[in-house]
Amino acid sequence: MSTRHMTWEAEAKEIIARRADAKKQGGEEGIAKQHAKGRLTIRERIAHLADDGSFQELGEGAGAPEFDEDGNQTGFSPANFVLGFAKVDGRRVIVGGEDFTLKGGSPNPAGLRKSVYSEDVALQYKVPLIRLHEGGGGSVAGSGGNKGKSRPVGDPVFATPRFLSVAKTLGTVPVAAAALGPVAGMPAARLVSSHFSVMAKNAQVLIAGPAVVERATGHKMTKEELGGPDVHAKSGVIDNVAETEEAALEDIARFLSYLPQNVFEAAPILPNDDPLDRADDKLLSIVPRERRKPYAMRKIIKSVVDDGSWFEMTRRYGPSLITGLARLGGRPVGILGNDCTYYAGAMTADAARKTRRFVDFCNTFNLPVVALVDEPGFMIGPDSETTGTIRAGAEAIAAVMNGRVPWASVIIRKVFGVAGAAHFAPGGHVFSWPSAETGALPVEGGVAVAFGRQIAEADDPDAKRRELEEMLAATQSPFPRAEGFSVHELIDPRETRAKLNEWLDWAWPTLDHQRGPYLRSMA
Repeated sequence: MSTRHMTWEAEAKEIIARRADAKKQGGEEGIAKQHAKGRLTIRERIAHLADDGSFQELGEGAGAPEFDEDGNQTGFSPANFVLGFAKVDGRRVIVGGEDFTLKGGSPNPAGLRKSVYSEDVALQYKVPLIRLHEGGGGSVAGSGGNKGKSRPVGDPVFATPRFLSVAKTLGTVPVAAAALGPVAGMPAARLVSSHFSVMAKNAQVLIAGPAVVERATGHKMTKEELGGPDVHAKSGVIDNVAETEEAALEDIARFLSYLPQNVFEAAPILPNDDPLDRADDKLLSIVPRERRKPYAMRKIIKSVVDDGSWFEMTRRYGPSLITGLARLGGRPVGILGNDCTYYAGAMTADAARKTRRFVDFCNTFNLPVVALVDEPGFMIGPDSETTGTIRAGAEAIAAVMNGRVPWASVIIRKVFGVAGAAHFAPGGHVFSWPSAETGALPVEGGVAVAFGRQIAEADDPDAKRRELEEMLAATQSPFPRAEGFSVHELIDPRETRAKLNEWLDWAWPTLDHQRGPYLRSMA
């Protein structure tokens, strides 16, 4: 017997050939079409995101070989979902995504199996999961093309529900997802089943595409009109919009840098050369003495946190509420703040839902929260009633009350009404700026309600209103609250960074006692 027939050399060569075929994706033509649309292939996306040489593919040879009548292999159709281990900035992750060059990302049998496995493997190794989406869900022809008389028979009744592992990842490991082209059906559902979602400007996210929408509803719309970035940045479906695919991938890497590998580990502390007691003189004048004049809360945030560490999320959804991640002394924290340039910072239904999701996220991954408060109360009026603002607001408050992480509140200007409770957690540390005002109602509304008749009967109603407003404004001064120990400290605004870092020195070690899954009740 020849040496050739005593080894597995032929099979080894076939393995190498299949791996090479798999990397051809949809072939030169399919890849050229992808590039012509201004989009990267899934393998190019992974290469841009992952550290050089760190990607280790799972199921590299998964796919369907093609044979001629004599049984000779003539081709190989690879799985159109690429999945594997990788490192991002030195941290281990699972990364995967649809290959749009094959069947437009609609899953073939091997691609579907790899896609479903992505959550399971992230849970098994307890590392962050990154999904890079571009493609649709199932086809009416089925993943096998509905050849012959085959028909879908469905999963057995004892099958594990597809979304079980999707849900479990959200309570166990950080999940970040990107929409990098048209994303519809099941991939769209998995896109939003994440802690952070980012969308390239030339992407769309759809429950169903234009053809299905027109057939079902009669609405003739483009993909962009249905689910482009302008739609979903405001709908809350995605958190951030990136100018390019590369920028979207870099946003994912930055988001993960603030988080632990899983809920059982601590978030990473990075080296920091920004002085812990740095004082910014601009903070002394940033809040106008004229109570109705706006100011830039984001300037306060950037001045207080470590230089360059501010990473905002979900800016255009519920815009009266600011959410994002930052660092204090190298330690990651969640930042919650009001933007008084939108509805004076009032809590709308969307802002309340945004608050709840963000607070739950911080509690899941044990990130302390810093709230910079300028809350005039719930937004009022017919739109607020029809959008269920009071229910959404109560749910946001419940999320804060059920929290487990250290919490510090800095009252910058206003705290009025029930909505103010969403900014102060049980056991939270409270600082107040001298510009702070607190009470049951804003002065203007309180005066109108309590002194309506007196104002109407005055010789000069406007002058009387101003007189009463100034009188009541004096009673909302922060000094009496500080004297009565209703706040921990009344501080010079320039001390804010130093005071928060001093608080965090004490708060950070308590996180070691509460790692693990976060369970909360629902209002």
